[in-house]
Amino acid sequence: MRKFTLLLWCFPNFMAKKTGIHPLSNRPFEQKALEIFRFQARHNAVYRSFLSHLKTDIYSVNKWTEIPFLPIQFFKTHRILSVTDPVQKCFVSSGTSGTRPSRHEITDLSLYQQSFRKGFAHFYGQIEDYTILALLPAYLEREGSSLVYMVDDLIQRSGKPASGFYLHNLAALKAVLLDLEARQEKTLLIGVSFALLDLVEKYAFKLRNTLVMETGGMKGRRKELVRSDLHKRLQEGFGVPHIHAEYGMTELLSQAYASQDGAFECPPWMRICIRDPEDALSLVPDGRTGGINVMDLANINSCSFIATQDLGKKLAPNRFEVLGRFDHAEIRGCNLMVV
Repeated sequence: MRKFTLLLWCFPNFMAKKTGIHPLSNRPFEQKALEIFRFQARHNAVYRSFLSHLKTDIYSVNKWTEIPFLPIQFFKTHRILSVTDPVQKCFVSSGTSGTRPSRHEITDLSLYQQSFRKGFAHFYGQIEDYTILALLPAYLEREGSSLVYMVDDLIQRSGKPASGFYLHNLAALKAVLLDLEARQEKTLLIGVSFALLDLVEKYAFKLRNTLVMETGGMKGRRKELVRSDLHKRLQEGFGVPHIHAEYGMTELLSQAYASQDGAFECPPWMRICIRDPEDALSLVPDGRTGGINVMDLANINSCSFIATQDLGKKLAPNRFEVLGRFDHAEIRGCNLMVV
């Protein structure tokens, strides 16, 4: 794995002036996380109110695992901001039929750009080495997708003439894939799960120079599959030994990646812990199943500490597995604050 300086350490100096936090310092992750926690506890009105309902003394929190995580549902009902700068872009989740989407207001797109660019490089090397083929119909068909924003930037930075998006033109995508394979071009095919399945059910491949990466979710187009079954079908269809995966969401500015077996790894500025499904304020040991809490230090301008609705388990200090979702269930702790 490539060694990179922590992303947050590399943020522009003006961030230090705005927040009093010095991103270019070499202090440990935990110290940086605690500084961001105290900054957001003071300046993020929603998070501050949430902490008040929990009766949290922010100066008594001395470990990153003691930081309370804001339930992700608040992004559906509140503006989650820790700064007063103008909003440059609002990312909106796809949601499901009849539900309110999440809205993540971004005041500094350069933070998102640095996060996903350095995150990709951390796990896969320089983007200029790849042709990027994106099969993301569900995301392209709506406005405000953070994934489309990220992939579009990667496509542009790859500089390869064949890089681009594909909607429903699977025959054209097949032709490009086979041409790139014949020329032994290093390729990344990133796609939403249902569209990748559509592709391999129509065409068979034996890819040797292509990484296939799924972004999860059937988006109501197909029956949901457990990741192991999904990957098995995609491995057989594409003729590859492993299916890669990306773990990200509208409410975050960073992504975790899995290169095989569905075991995700976080970049150095992102960590996860697993909360007890019966007690949202308690954590469970590694190897136990519970709710995934994500700490994303790149999210300094909104909230870096988010309790997701995903179920998973921690496999190692920086590795985790996603097992499913809390379907039709409220994350305990939301009732601590009137939404």
